[in-house]
Amino acid sequence: MRPRPPATTEPRPEPRAGTVTAITAQAHDPERVSVFLDGAFAFGLPALVAHDEGLRLGDLIDAARAAALVARDEAARATSAAVAFLGYRPRSEKEVRDRLRQKGYATEAVDQAVAKVAGWGYLDDANFARLWVDGRSGSRGRRLLEQELRHKGVERETAREALDEAALDELGAALDAGRKRLRQIGSADPAADRRRLGAYLVRRGYGYDTVRTVLERLLGEADETGLEPVDHPDPGTG
Repeated sequence: MRPRPPATTEPRPEPRAGTVTAITAQAHDPERVSVFLDGAFAFGLPALVAHDEGLRLGDLIDAARAAALVARDEAARATSAAVAFLGYRPRSEKEVRDRLRQKGYATEAVDQAVAKVAGWGYLDDANFARLWVDGRSGSRGRRLLEQELRHKGVERETAREALDEAALDELGAALDAGRKRLRQIGSADPAADRRRLGAYLVRRGYGYDTVRTVLERLLGEADETGLEPVDHPDPGTG
């Protein structure tokens, strides 16, 4: 299956000077208008922006003003795209920036969009980090959670503050994960079980001290897991 190409935004029109000969509502989006200069389509704008700018038929638009209008339109569209992206679930600032760049928005438009949604309270890496930790701390250790947050562009200090605030019960979560994993392994090789379980817990981001404690605790619960104690030699060997 071929990967889907990244979505891109509509190409930016080349700003040019001219006289406004028409301002018409767009059929696919009544909240936007098309601006025509000298009888030809020049660029689109949000209707509110056109109103704020005081655009009128007969206005003479020089190249500099046309470029400013085009840039303002792109920033508005980037902001709408950012709001839609954030509507599915909380995102980090890096995720929003990456998404907008993927869609083809210029750096200036991305910066303005990020600043606007952050100002509205829709984008907050500290809150994102807290929600990320709360939603995943039951299946991941601190190390993996911090690694995931860093991958999403959250600053190290912000990630660590969220982890500290969460007061993670790493041992309890690791014990639950270890019990489930032992039931899945179901091997008759105690030494192999020990290696597999330890490696699994390390991959889930649990520290070595926690992993060691989990292995020790679960050995005493061997009857419940249905496995031989993994720190004792197999009775059939030696």
